[in-house]
Amino acid sequence: MDNVKDTFKEVAAAILPVAVVVIILQITLIRLPWEALLQFLIGVVFVSMGFFMFLLGVNAGLLPVGEQIGRILPKTKKTWLIIGTGFLLGIAVTVAEPDVRVLAEQIDQVSEGAISSGVLILSVSLGLAIFVALAMIRTIFGIPLHYILIAGYAAVFLLSFFVPEAFVPISFDAGGVTTGPMAVPFILALGVGVATVLRTGKNSSSEGFGLIGLASIGPILAVMILGVLF
Repeated sequence: MDNVKDTFKEVAAAILPVAVVVIILQITLIRLPWEALLQFLIGVVFVSMGFFMFLLGVNAGLLPVGEQIGRILPKTKKTWLIIGTGFLLGIAVTVAEPDVRVLAEQIDQVSEGAISSGVLILSVSLGLAIFVALAMIRTIFGIPLHYILIAGYAAVFLLSFFVPEAFVPISFDAGGVTTGPMAVPFILALGVGVATVLRTGKNSSSEGFGLIGLASIGPILAVMILGVLF
């Protein structure tokens, strides 16, 4: 019950300010048709219900399972299995990520089908999966995080000079939407679980952090490479 109460407060703190701002703008400035405002309010109710159920599921299932997978994998002492599992989970959670699908649909509409939603989702998923696998390699071999971050963003900014101009903002948005409510809990819990087992010392589990920041480079590079191919 404490989890239910905390989740309810979290959802209310996230949704209510948006609803209040839109209502204030409706009264003072925009004055949308009342049918549109009613649709918005109904949408707020459904989003709140869905968000509430989703967060309950994350806390009850995704986080514990992700961390348990991260703790069990290193005990197999098979490096390829740890890296491969990170890669496969990276693809799975990205395909399931609602934010990625929203971006893909918007780009499909704006480009009039030139960049299909399926191609974009596949590219973003592969990009994130590759960098999740790379993050597993970093944890296993103790590679400093800033080395990979510097190399990754150097590649991003270098590649930005060679891709069509329209793909640059799309690629950075793709990196942002992968850090959504589906991918972050599972991947972060996985990274913390692996680091806790593999790395020894007082702050061993903290080495599992930074994984999301590292993984978000992958979709940026993937979409830029897609732009070069197009």
